[in-house]
Amino acid sequence: MDTTFLLRSATDAARAAGDILHSGFGTTFTSRSKEGRHNLVTEFDLRCEEKIISMLRVATPDAGFLAEESGLSDSNGTLTWVIDPLDGTVNFAHGIPIFCVSIAATLNGVPVCGVIHNPMLNETFTAIAGGGAFLNGTKLQVSTTTSVADSILVTGFPYNVNENPRQCIEQFSTIIRKGLPVRRLGSAALDLAYTAAGRFDGYWEVALHAWDMAAGVLMVQEAGGMVSHYDGEAFHLGHNSIVATNGHIHNELVGILATVNA
Repeated sequence: MDTTFLLRSATDAARAAGDILHSGFGTTFTSRSKEGRHNLVTEFDLRCEEKIISMLRVATPDAGFLAEESGLSDSNGTLTWVIDPLDGTVNFAHGIPIFCVSIAATLNGVPVCGVIHNPMLNETFTAIAGGGAFLNGTKLQVSTTTSVADSILVTGFPYNVNENPRQCIEQFSTIIRKGLPVRRLGSAALDLAYTAAGRFDGYWEVALHAWDMAAGVLMVQEAGGMVSHYDGEAFHLGHNSIVATNGHIHNELVGILATVNA
């Protein structure tokens, strides 16, 4: 499988979708709620997903698709595109310019390349398995921070945060009580891309989907970081909890999260 070709195809599709989002940002458009409070989908989610899939079908006619709005499309082969056409829909719908397009190619469930494109800043994060991670062509490297106490972290909350899955409220409280700066961007894909870029030292979240994480996980790994689940086990797309760090603080952050769930 030519991963360079796959990445080029994904990048073209992500940028095309980004153009749609950029032109639609701040305009009047329709939106509706999906399952869960404040879980929105706009006409731009749908337009972007249609554009991405149509372009990738031409490039890889035998591939399958796992996309946020249209679900899983069967494939005769092992290549599956995992797509979030608009990660940060709530931000987009409220005029907050923090959102992106996320696309990953997976083989047998393992990401082999990915792109996260932020159209408002014209930042395109890319990664190929074994080939490194990049931002607009410049190689990425995770931060060198060695302790959680010195870290800046990022997290997110599920749409059912009121149900407190995996004690996510207590986890957040435990970490901020340590006096750490913690950000909440509203886009899991950007959280991971920014961790890969060294802008954040670590990230954790629960109740995510494959399309939220597939591209970003590969970026963190290819930038020299570590990714696992809350229990420290190796990451795989079938599980919905994630801890992603620069590697230096990984075990410490996993340990803090584990004390809350003990």
